[in-house]
Amino acid sequence: MAPNKVPAVLIATSAILLALAAPLLAGDPDMLQDICVADYKSLDGREYITLINAALCVFFIELELMELTDDDHRSGRHMMHAALRVNGFPCKPEPNVTVDDFFSDALAKAGDVYSGNAMGSAVTWADVEKIPGLNTLGVSMARVDYAPWGGVNPPHAHPRATEMIFVLEGALEVGFITTTTANDNNNNKLFSKIISKGEVFVFPRGLVHFQRSVGGGAAVAVSAFDSQLPGTQAVAGALFGAEPAVPTEVLARAFQVDAGVVDGIKAKFPLNNY
Repeated sequence: MAPNKVPAVLIATSAILLALAAPLLAGDPDMLQDICVADYKSLDGREYITLINAALCVFFIELELMELTDDDHRSGRHMMHAALRVNGFPCKPEPNVTVDDFFSDALAKAGDVYSGNAMGSAVTWADVEKIPGLNTLGVSMARVDYAPWGGVNPPHAHPRATEMIFVLEGALEVGFITTTTANDNNNNKLFSKIISKGEVFVFPRGLVHFQRSVGGGAAVAVSAFDSQLPGTQAVAGALFGAEPAVPTEVLARAFQVDAGVVDGIKAKFPLNNY
């Protein structure tokens, strides 16, 4: 490539990457087509949504106008194919889409809250990993079953979604904990309430929250999320069951307990499996 051509290629490449950066990196971006059913078989990110294809066309038309060489074009195409990734799953070719891509009966089945279940709760997801038609739509749901007398969905957070929970059966003690600020003397505040059949409660995005069944009957709830894949970070499992493990000394100092106590808790969370 001639020396005077280098700035032109860099400028053009930078411009197109900046133009695509916002929609590619934003959570659940709006699309320009009706559907983008997840293609689970194309996880290397080399199938592009319509918006990216259109942008690439404009990009290479601009390169033509700059009268760049064939080597320049090949270099630019290589850089674009190496750099671009869809935030989510690539789209399945529309002729291959079926009605079952938009269907699931997973939430119709009660989760097992008894067999070796230390928490007494079971979460069943209906997200983009279960329903490919949810890809790019920015919504998902989950069913949570709770054992009687204190079945717990333990403290956890969803980094990518706000959650609204609706009680189908029974009653739940629910709550979330705020972050600290100087205005409240750096104290975390708990917002908690008992909700019953037909009632709803909201857990703001990213905040630690929990649910616990109240009374002698089993409870069932359905949650809605404003993300196709909310993500879940269970507090206890993340701290005591991470792999590689969080250093015992760090946890002992954080919880102000002996190292032996931390090791005893870690033994209950093999491979973050709860």
